Amino acid sequence: MLNTLINYSIQSMGLIPLLAFIFLLGIAIIIERFMFFSRAVRAGKTLEHDLKLVDAANPDDAAKVAEHYKQTVQGELVKSAMKVKGKSEAVVEREIEETIMFQLPRLDRNLWILDTAVTLGPLLGLLGTIIGMVESFNVLGTSGTANPNGVTGGIGHALTATACGLTIAIICVIFLNYFNKRIRMTVNQFDLIKSLLVSRFAV
Repeated sequence: MLNTLINYSIQSMGLIPLLAFIFLLGIAIIIERFMFFSRAVRAGKTLEHDLKLVDAANPDDAAKVAEHYKQTVQGELVKSAMKVKGKSEAVVEREIEETIMFQLPRLDRNLWILDTAVTLGPLLGLLGTIIGMVESFNVLGTSGTANPNGVTGGIGHALTATACGLTIAIICVIFLNYFNKRIRMTVNQFDLIKSLLVSRFAV
């Protein structure tokens, strides 16, 4: 099995190792983003509940909430609101909106790689298919039907590259759509948290 994979890698002109690298990179990003959004969405839900219990007249309540959620993207909104506590509604809202704009890039970090893998995987698979078919036709043209293993070997390389490319695309597109949904959910949480913060910290 290992010798077969090494043989495929060599005869694919490096496409199989490249596809394997893209696959492993995509899996690493999927794991990291999955953990990030699991924490972020869960923190957003509990933060909404905790903010409803905050007494605006008691600064210690808000400080405790900010400290508890300091490692989350939503916690940055609480910290920004505390900086302008007691200011007008417009000032508090503008400060929170600026913080939201700074936090948005954290939500879609590295997702462009998954988006690229969705397109690049099948294209590299197609290129591998072409290389495999050319290899088969070269063997067929050189030795005719006297070397059936050489012909079927090229077809096997072609199908392997296609399968690898499609597998990468399918996995990446599923999780890309999942993460995009999580981004929308987190942005909605931002809006609700902003409303809660403005109502409690603005005068």
